Parts: sequence; structure tokens; C-alpha cells
Amino acid sequence: MRHFGHIAPEVRRRLFHQEPCEFGTDSPARLLSAALGATLYSPATRPRLADDIVKQAGHGVVSMVLCLEDSIDDADVPAGEENLVRQFADLATRDSGCLPLLFIRVRTAEQIPDLVSRLGANARLLSGFVFPKFTEERGIPFLEALAHGESASGHRLFGMPVLETPELMYRESRVAALEGIARTVDKYRDRVLALRLGVTDFCASYGLRRAPDMTAYDVQIVASVIADVVNMLGRADGTGFTVTGPVWEYFRVPERMFKPLLRTSPFLEGQAVELREKLIEHAMDGLLREISLDQANGLLGKTCIHPTHVLPVHALSVVSHEEFSDAVDILRPERGGGGVLRSAYTNKMNEVKPHRAWAERTMLRAEVFGVAREDVSFVDLLAAGIPG
Repeated sequence: MRHFGHIAPEVRRRLFHQEPCEFGTDSPARLLSAALGATLYSPATRPRLADDIVKQAGHGVVSMVLCLEDSIDDADVPAGEENLVRQFADLATRDSGCLPLLFIRVRTAEQIPDLVSRLGANARLLSGFVFPKFTEERGIPFLEALAHGESASGHRLFGMPVLETPELMYRESRVAALEGIARTVDKYRDRVLALRLGVTDFCASYGLRRAPDMTAYDVQIVASVIADVVNMLGRADGTGFTVTGPVWEYFRVPERMFKPLLRTSPFLEGQAVELREKLIEHAMDGLLREISLDQANGLLGKTCIHPTHVLPVHALSVVSHEEFSDAVDILRPERGGGGVLRSAYTNKMNEVKPHRAWAERTMLRAEVFGVAREDVSFVDLLAAGIPG
């Protein structure tokens, strides 16, 4: 699979200076963690789940979470498990090469070996499990169960812990909670693909809910948690993990209090005024703003609950030609001793040593999401990726 693989090759050639790479379930973990992109959540109880998965893969989705936790009623868990076994059997009859990375969000550690056993040979279609309300105490059983599931299935399985407990929200317990999580995920580093943020649960601790014209970063108590998670678990010194962006809850807004967050000029230049209006109507301007802030704060990828959110995440994850040019210049072998140079775009300073980690991350993002041509904007990428 590859990002933007659902659009025609000739369109990709027109849009990309460097096309996104191909990747699969056997790709290196570092590449897969960066390539997760917009991870689409779906309740495990959906009766035509296999059809939904294939359909969304055809629209550019590369990772999905099939949820047995908060998205379904407590009483529906057994039915959800049975449905997953049926749907994986259905998926096994189809072309596995066209399927996204599939993860199951469980409630308890005991579900992991049980589901692997019930899936049988069809567990080969599974990329791993998502662990809710992850703490040091709760996390170890999840990760041990994952190891047993991997051994039983005979193929690699990853875990994605969700950081969402009140201990992370409360100032007096946050550092100790993060230190415990850091110890746990470091011990099982080869099994942890990415860390996910449960911002809805963070807000619940204080009875909050952000409005569609506000981002997670406008809710200061949430922004402080994101900052501390990245500070302790997302470092670029080799000790950190990929941390993904929080879910965007909205897909249509009936009424606005504030002005839209999207400037008109990029859409006028791209002759896409109607696209801008559609994005605003469906609250996508707030989503686009939050994606940009995710990236500025060290997050990559995003939890998504609606298919329309996928393309904006991927379009804004593509590396611009200017970013790529800067990264290439910074990483030139002859620059190993450091120094300062003017960017090829002659609009900024590139300082080799301080900007090296940024450049390395940018090149990894360029590998999985591609590099846009010099005259291609995110508006062009959005417009090209919309299904016809």
C-alpha cells in the first residue's frame, strides 16, 4: 500500500516531486509508525465491516482500528468479538494486499490471546492491538498478552497504547504517571508502534468538550498534557516514540460563532472556492488548523472517527518542496561539522546542528507521504484525493 495510492498514477506524477513509498505489514517499525497517517476508528459491531474496510482502503485509508471499547455498549462486546471473527474470515477471501493495517482495540489484556486464537489463520491480517487507558500497572499485562498473541499467531503484532487516564490530567500525578509509562514502553520498545492520545477522555476529567471552532490546543489544560507527553515520550534523541494527534469529533457544523480558519487566497489560486466552502461547512477548517498544530507540537498522524477526515490529514502530511529542500541541504554530508546557510528559497536561516533532528524527521515523512512539486499546494492535494 502507499499514501495517495487510490489516485491515478498520472495524477500522482503531476502532484509529487517524490512519490510516497510503498509499505506493508512487514515494513520496518519506524517506517510504519510514521506511515499510520489518519487512523480510522470503526465499531467492531458493524455488520458489513469487511466491506467497509475494503471500501475505505479504496479511498486512501492505510490504517484502521476496529473498536471493542468505548465505541460500543458494554453488553455488545461478545457480539463484537464474534463479528470480528466472521469479518476477518470474509477479508481472508479477498486480496490481502489491498487491505489497510488493521488493529483491534480491546478492553482487557485477556481478550488479546483469546481473539488471536479465535481468528486462527486469519490473524495474519491483523497488525496489532490498541490498549485503552494505558498506565504502567495496566500496560504490562497488555504487552505481555501481545507477546503471547504474537507467538501463537506466528507473525509480528504491534501494540498502540492510548494515553487517556485522569492521572495524566492531574498535575500532582502527571510526572509520575508519565515516568511509569516511559519505563513500560521502553522495556517493550520493539512491540510499541506508536502512542495515541485520548483527548476526549482528558476533557471528560473536567467535564469539558472543545467546540468545532476551537482546537485541542485552545483548551489549555489539554494542551499542557500534550506538551508533557511529547516532552517525556516524543524526544528526537532516539528514546522517543511516534505520538499521534487527538481525534477531531465534528463532521458538520450547523452554526458558527467565529470566522472560518481557512484563508481564501490558496483556494482562489487553485480554483477551488467550492472546496473551501465545503470544508468550512463540514468543520474541516478547524480540523486543518488542528492538524497543523499537531505537527508543530511534535505529533504525527491522527485518530479519526469519520472518513472525510482522512484526506485532510494525509494532504497536510505531505512534505512541501520547500521543507524538502531545506532538509536535504541540512543533511548534506559536507555539512556534518555544522554551520549556518541561507535556504534555497532565500527566506530563512538553516542552522545545521539544531535543525538536523527536524530534517531527519522531515525526510522520514517525505518517504511515506511524498514531497509535493514546487507549484503544488495542500489545496491541490485535497482536490485530487476526493473520490470522483
